[in-house]
Amino acid sequence: MTTTPPAADLSADEARRISLRAQGFLGTPDRRAGVRGVLRHLGAVQLDTISVLARSHELIPYARLGAVERRTVEDAYWTEGHSFEYWSHAACILPVEEWPHFAFRRRAYRARPQWHHDLPDGAYETVIGQLRAEGPLTATELGGAKNGGEWWDWSASKVAVERALMYGEVVCTERRGWKRVYDLAERAIPADLLRDELDDAECLRRLVRLAGQSLGVGTRSDIADYHRIRGEQFDAVVADSGLVPVRVEGWPKQAWADPEALATAPRGRHRTTLLSPFDSLIWERARTERIFGFTHRLEAYVPKPKRIHGYFAMPLLSGGRLLGRVDPAREGTTLVARQVSLESAKAVEPMARALLEAAEWVGCDAVRVERVDRPELTAALVAALG
Repeated sequence: MTTTPPAADLSADEARRISLRAQGFLGTPDRRAGVRGVLRHLGAVQLDTISVLARSHELIPYARLGAVERRTVEDAYWTEGHSFEYWSHAACILPVEEWPHFAFRRRAYRARPQWHHDLPDGAYETVIGQLRAEGPLTATELGGAKNGGEWWDWSASKVAVERALMYGEVVCTERRGWKRVYDLAERAIPADLLRDELDDAECLRRLVRLAGQSLGVGTRSDIADYHRIRGEQFDAVVADSGLVPVRVEGWPKQAWADPEALATAPRGRHRTTLLSPFDSLIWERARTERIFGFTHRLEAYVPKPKRIHGYFAMPLLSGGRLLGRVDPAREGTTLVARQVSLESAKAVEPMARALLEAAEWVGCDAVRVERVDRPELTAALVAALG
């Protein structure tokens, strides 16, 4: 890859603030646009099965907008055909306007299918016919999701409908009790979007541009990782994406920025909030370390004796910095801070404020602290919570 002369030189602090604004954490949030506005702004909201305070896709708008009623969050995502679920950074909720941009991925799945199971003859056609006749259905309603065995022991109907989802013949239009609800793309996607079959280069060009806008500024790996495209795919389209090359103080590799992000200096109020580990501000570990000097790793899948910060440690964002983290749990109407990590005494008040706001949002009326990594700050944190 060749290095392009930079259009601008940014300090590390400028890059951090540009990133915060692009991700919706600096400046006044657009409450009129609400949850759907957050989704369109970010371009992708990652889904995950873990639910401690709430599921990650609920935590994303909460972190930016504050205490949006949780039913409102679900309705904003799934009603009136505003979004669909597909493979982006991971399994993500995507604005329906992005349907054409993933044509390259749908074609790739059709051309190079890699499946764990073979399908019985006619199983695929049967599932498509059932959806056409009966309307949106879960895998259970299509005939059962599993054969009764282990995690990947899917039934033929489940394999078939997931294959149809990858191909784009079927769409996941909502989650019902965490089960995917499937419908035919021809029925769920607006006709003007369904017909917009972009070639691979145009899909990638648009995704690179949109990822750059959502990040504000990022390296090749940052931007490519946003929708999980390959580095060479990024290389092929970045020159035509509208992003401009920049040099960032302390970043060893070249970066690109959204020109609009460079046009005005980021100003405004910072959010103080707890972040889901799957938040797009921090979901890429190397970027988080580079921008915030903060090493974060989800430890839910780490054996318990080897965890350092806890099962679902949520970083604390305040004043545009990551000042600590907390591993939360719920016991009845008490939010339990199982393990609190604080960078310094300056993090005590923001952590207390973030915990109290989160507790109120999920219907808890008390916060209990179990352990603080700096024992000398425990009394101050408890007092601030009181």
